[in-house]
Amino acid sequence: MLWILRATLPDRPGALACLAQECGKAGANIVGLQVFPEDDQVVDELVLSVPSDWTAPDLRELVERAGGEQVVALRAPAEVVADQPTRYVEAARAVLAAPASFPDVVAHLFDADSQPGPAHRDVMSLEVGEVTVQLGRTTPFTATEHARGAAMAALVSDVLGRERPAFAPSGARRMGGGATPEHVVEGSTVLVLLDGEVVGRGRTTPSAEDPSVHDVDLVVDPASRRRGLGTRLLADTARLSRRLGAEEIVLTTRSDNQAVMPMLLAAGMRGRIRMAGEQLTVRILVRDLRPLS
Repeated sequence: MLWILRATLPDRPGALACLAQECGKAGANIVGLQVFPEDDQVVDELVLSVPSDWTAPDLRELVERAGGEQVVALRAPAEVVADQPTRYVEAARAVLAAPASFPDVVAHLFDADSQPGPAHRDVMSLEVGEVTVQLGRTTPFTATEHARGAAMAALVSDVLGRERPAFAPSGARRMGGGATPEHVVEGSTVLVLLDGEVVGRGRTTPSAEDPSVHDVDLVVDPASRRRGLGTRLLADTARLSRRLGAEEIVLTTRSDNQAVMPMLLAAGMRGRIRMAGEQLTVRILVRDLRPLS
């Protein structure tokens, strides 16, 4: 059985050797190791292979005998024994192939949850453009992990930033055969018209629990996508929501919707993105936006 052990050891020669010696005496095989320097201490993460009848208290006692403190023992999936640089490269490839998967991929990479809750002792916030992604974990994130997470977020920001021209707001840009998109407000809905035909729709609805939070539904005709209509539609619907009293809007879509992250970046809006199963939720503050006239 595989376990992940995290422990704080004194930053002195022989501390890790002492831990390895105790593992050897107890019959625990070290199959993976990461070292995270932290000021005058070191956080070591070991992947141990032990008999199936071992428990978390057994492992904590083992590490404490070697001088370890703040010991956390968690059962580990088989993939933790993979080469760490390879895991990061594969994670980057997965995110670049599907940008909206960023919260889920980095959460898996750091053995964390993409939805922080009261049980989590530490939260890591990552910024992809104006989008904030938060990860929660029962064990504190180290400075090294914060740096790795920031580097991953910066990579995604750079790549998506190069795609922004394809998603930039269309403004008065002419489409297809020369028609100019027209944005019309009807009550709580923004319509995008092209040659008199509706090709996009953004609807804002106050939440039953909190009227200051509006649920927003965006639809763009497949034939008119990747022309900036979604970005402009999001911006107009957000400003309309503000006019109708919203302080925050919520968008919900499929977790495999690859247009969400680039659209948010192009719109320049600050949002918090969450992924749970097959559902992706984005919350955007709109109280500082100029209401749509």
